[in-house]
Parts: sequence; structure tokens; C-alpha cells
Amino acid sequence: MEDIDNVDTRLLLQPWASVCFAESTLLAKAYFGNAGYALLLCDLTYMWYERADTQIIQQRSKDLNKRLTAHASSFLNHLRSLMGPLLDGQTTSSTSFSCQLSPGTLTLHVKSELSGLPFHWDFCCSVAPVDMISRHLVRPLMAMSLALQRQVRELASLLLQKDAEIEDYQESGAALSRERLKTEPFKEESFLQAFEVKTLPQACCLGDGHMFTSSLKQLYMAVTQQQARVDSKRHWEGDPESLEQVSTQDLPVEPEPEKGKAESQSAAAQCVQGTRTSCTQAQKAQLPMTKAKRKKAKGLFS
Repeated sequence: MEDIDNVDTRLLLQPWASVCFAESTLLAKAYFGNAGYALLLCDLTYMWYERADTQIIQQRSKDLNKRLTAHASSFLNHLRSLMGPLLDGQTTSSTSFSCQLSPGTLTLHVKSELSGLPFHWDFCCSVAPVDMISRHLVRPLMAMSLALQRQVRELASLLLQKDAEIEDYQESGAALSRERLKTEPFKEESFLQAFEVKTLPQACCLGDGHMFTSSLKQLYMAVTQQQARVDSKRHWEGDPESLEQVSTQDLPVEPEPEKGKAESQSAAAQCVQGTRTSCTQAQKAQLPMTKAKRKKAKGLFS
């Protein structure tokens, strides 16, 4: 039997997905276990939450599907199969979803079929407490912001080092074999100003609810995994065996990330632990070494 802490941890580790119901677009995440489910819905103003165990599932199925008789696990598996495509951004003609909002509650109606008979289900969500909003959105997004800021600093530092390397080649008499590959030296201040003018306004348009791209989902999961480990360590402090069990079993096994995603996840984990580097410091440490070493022209240069 799954306990509450395990269900909440599993839900934390699920990525957010954008789901559309008629004219409404919500962020959603769900976890379906062996003995119940947990669902979160958010419209960037409020968050709604429901956790249901087998007893609730059995009773609700009797109220909504009087012609269907099955064990709660069967209904749970069917709900998992219905919600999976929705969270993956897919639609099926055999299933329909609708959302109804009333004071303090949000009900997600589901219509489908089970064993050739009509199947109805209502996810009855109430307003989530503030600490849940913080745990699932505020804290992860702040950690992601710091991680991405560090990533930008490291990339800016790398660009400055590359410019210094190119300058060293040019001083040695090297020239580009293809003029179209020529680039201007990187200026961080100009880049940030252009970013604020051109890119930032588009990035701030959250009306469509599409906040989490594929790479951001990976980063979110990396951050929440670290967050879950910290929470588990605090909860199981003094019981190393229990901590090891939570660390190895409660965290989902993800496919091997691509190189870029792995770097993002590594940056996220290090950022959460408070590790920071400075672009200026990295530049000062690297530029003298680059200028001191003379290299022969090769690669793009002839």
C-alpha cells in the first residue's frame, strides 16, 4: 500500500504538461500508482489538487458507472491509460474531457468507454494549499532560473575564450578560408540588451500555457529530483537504510539524456547546491593562458 509521502514524492517528480479543455488551457501533472492517484491542475492563478485511494475510486465508480462492476485497480489502470495521452499532448476521438470551475473546486469530467460500455469519471479537485504551490512550482522555477543563469554565464565565458583563441590565430597570420563563417567578437552587454528587446517579450507571453518545452521539462525533473532527495534526507535523517530506499526507488528511471540535456541537468543540480561561477573570473583565469600559447593555424583557417 502506497503511503501519502510516497505519492506526494512521485507526483513532485512528474513534469508539467499543457492541456487544453475547450477555451481553457491548464498546466497539469498526475501520478497513478498501484493504490491510488494524485492530480494537480494550475491556471497560473490558482492550483487545484486531488488525491484518491482505492476506496474513493471504488465508491465514485459505483456512483458514476452503475453498469460497470470491477475492482478499483481496473478503474485505476483505465484512468492511467486515458490521462497518459492527454499529458503527452495527444488526443483520441474515443475520449473527451471537459472542465467545470465552481467556488473552491475544479472538476475535470472524463467520458470514454470501458469493456464496450460508457465510462464516466470526475476528478474532483479542491484548491491546493500554499505549501504545495511552493513545492511544485515556485521552488523548482526559482532553482531552474538560477541554473539557467549559471548556464548563460558559462556559455558567455566560453564565447569569450573562443574569441581570444581566434584572435591568437589571427595574430599568427591565419585567415578564414570561408568569409561567410566570420563572426563579430562576443559582447555580453550588447547581447543581453538585444535579448531584452527581441526575445524577452515573446518569452513572457504565457497566455497559451505552454511554459514547459521538452528541454525545460528535463530541467524541471532534474531540479525536483534534487529537491526530493533533500526532502527525503531531512525526513529519514538518522535512518540511512530508509534514505537509500527512497533515493533509489522513489526517483523515476529516465532515459539517458542527450549531451545538451545532461549538461543542463548537471548545471541544475550544482546550482541547487549553491555552486556559482563568475563569467568575469573565468575570463581572467583563461585569457592569459590563451594569449601565451602560440598555435598553428588549422581547421577553418588556412
